[in-house]
Amino acid sequence: MSAPMTRGVIYIHSAPAALCPHLEWAIGSVLGTPVKMEWTEQHVAPGFCRAEIEWVGTQGTGALLTSEMHGWQHLRFEITEDPSPGADGSRWSVTPDLGIFHATVDCAGNVMVSEERIRWAYEKGDGNPSVFYQEMSIALGEPWDEELEPFRHAGEDAPVRWLNQVV
Repeated sequence: MSAPMTRGVIYIHSAPAALCPHLEWAIGSVLGTPVKMEWTEQHVAPGFCRAEIEWVGTQGTGALLTSEMHGWQHLRFEITEDPSPGADGSRWSVTPDLGIFHATVDCAGNVMVSEERIRWAYEKGDGNPSVFYQEMSIALGEPWDEELEPFRHAGEDAPVRWLNQVV
């Protein structure tokens, strides 16, 4: 029995130019097909490049892509995986300073915060609203959004190509 298929997008917001061919190879190794991306200058970070590419693959491909790309210096990226039968959607945001943020997302792309995470924030706050607010900000990925937002705007007119995972 084959795993259900899904799709998503890889947004590489900033990568050193020397890293670009290595990223193509890493993405291609996860998807099982060679990848050639259209790199453009990242105006927010001179000397860095940006690219976007859509993918189709089995459930969990977004997590595999994130694991493959995480840890490379100076790399900022986001990966989305759409909901599919039996699985919620996901978004991974990665920055050099903050590391990985993962969120479950609904069909409109809204971050969904679990009951357990909200309870933990209440407990950590222990009646202090500012601590609760800070924990909820982290649960929603706000620090990652703040860092990535300038890079996102720099790619508003970028072309996007589709990639299919070989199964």
